[in-house]
Amino acid sequence: MQGEGKPVRPRLPEWIRVRVGANGAGEVSAILQDLRLNTVCSGAMCPNLGECFCHGTATFLIMGRNCTRNCKFCAIGHDPHPEPPEPDEAVRLAEAAVRLKLRYVVVTSVTRDDLPDGGAGCFAAVIEELRRRLPEAETEVLTPDFNGDENAIRRVLEARPAVFNHNVETVERLSSEIRTRATYRRTLEVLRFAASAGEGIPVKSGLMLGLGESDEEVRRTLRDLREAGVSIVTIGQYLPPSAAHWPLARYVTPAEFEAFGAFARELGFRAVASAPLVRSSYHAGELVRETR
Repeated sequence: MQGEGKPVRPRLPEWIRVRVGANGAGEVSAILQDLRLNTVCSGAMCPNLGECFCHGTATFLIMGRNCTRNCKFCAIGHDPHPEPPEPDEAVRLAEAAVRLKLRYVVVTSVTRDDLPDGGAGCFAAVIEELRRRLPEAETEVLTPDFNGDENAIRRVLEARPAVFNHNVETVERLSSEIRTRATYRRTLEVLRFAASAGEGIPVKSGLMLGLGESDEEVRRTLRDLREAGVSIVTIGQYLPPSAAHWPLARYVTPAEFEAFGAFARELGFRAVASAPLVRSSYHAGELVRETR
């Protein structure tokens, strides 16, 4: 780990350029504030926040701002005893989607190991409320691992999201180093169960590069994901949120991302996004349309 006062990362290379704009971002922020909603865009310090807000989109973060886990790569706050989920959150989130005129809604959450079902019921409530308020819209969920609880995973799948996403995050060798409680093999089990029990719901996963993995480890991870039934994959550059987080090993070049994307397509993934600024929910609606 990097010590206090040391650089978070080397200077950004020329191929990492975040587009910043103002049109529409204020409106999105105002709606989120009015309805007391959180987004992973802000909570995880996503580099695409400005672009997405200016296009009237956001990835909603449910069940609070703080996570019961404290992974070394993530900017989300940590609290072993967070506040209970708010019972009207699904209603407020659906209202935001209506105001934003969304047709593809991405919903993720903090990890809630303190809840008996890990928050699966909250995910289901949001999907169902969005379907009631916006019957023509689709909902993609990015879930925690629910500690591998198949009943919890099944509860989310029964609500019929358009896509079930759970990120592997990194290669197996580094997984136990950067993740808290989650394991590489359990992630594969969650994805495999979702693919088998989802009755046609596409399963998605993503990983970050630049944490110290080798190229062969990336290829092995992609093989493992495909074998588990994942059909959509995202690959992006890790950018440490602060000096206290896992240190950056290197910037992966666009050409390398293109090569990994081509390898993933050769493995049979139906949709692939592989580039430095790709994130789990970036252009999610466009990506799922590729599978159709």
